[in-house]
Amino acid sequence: MPGTTKVRDVMTTPVVTLRADEKVEHAADVLAEKNVGALPVVDENGRLLGILRDDDLIASEARVHVPTFINFLGLGMAFPGEMKHLEQELKKIAGATVGDVMQTDPPTVRPDDTLEDVATLMHDRGVNSVPVVDADNKVVGIVARADVVRFIARTT
Repeated sequence: MPGTTKVRDVMTTPVVTLRADEKVEHAADVLAEKNVGALPVVDENGRLLGILRDDDLIASEARVHVPTFINFLGLGMAFPGEMKHLEQELKKIAGATVGDVMQTDPPTVRPDDTLEDVATLMHDRGVNSVPVVDADNKVVGIVARADVVRFIARTT
């Protein structure tokens, strides 16, 4: 059945989306509130610009962990240059927008693609969710691994 089942029959709608100019803090709140690992990022017309995955937020936080202090023979020494760098990175992340950290050009599928197509794409690209777009690149749904698993559970 995965070879004949259409994405439209499995995808989640309506889709919660983000805008590129929204703050990262807001995006993190939405991901947590909706209990999802990724959200499509769209323009004012609903066209796909990218996708924000929870991994993107973790990676942006990880970039600020710079060694700023060293313990040498029991004496602690701070590195002022590193402190300044850390401070700049923290300010950058605090003011970061979704557009600053999102993944551009994510893999997508169309509503008439098959469940087999999307499952193969997820496996090959190592992603847990894929936006579903129409011919105008407007987001019309999203398919997560959980959607695929639910479908298989329902039909077996």
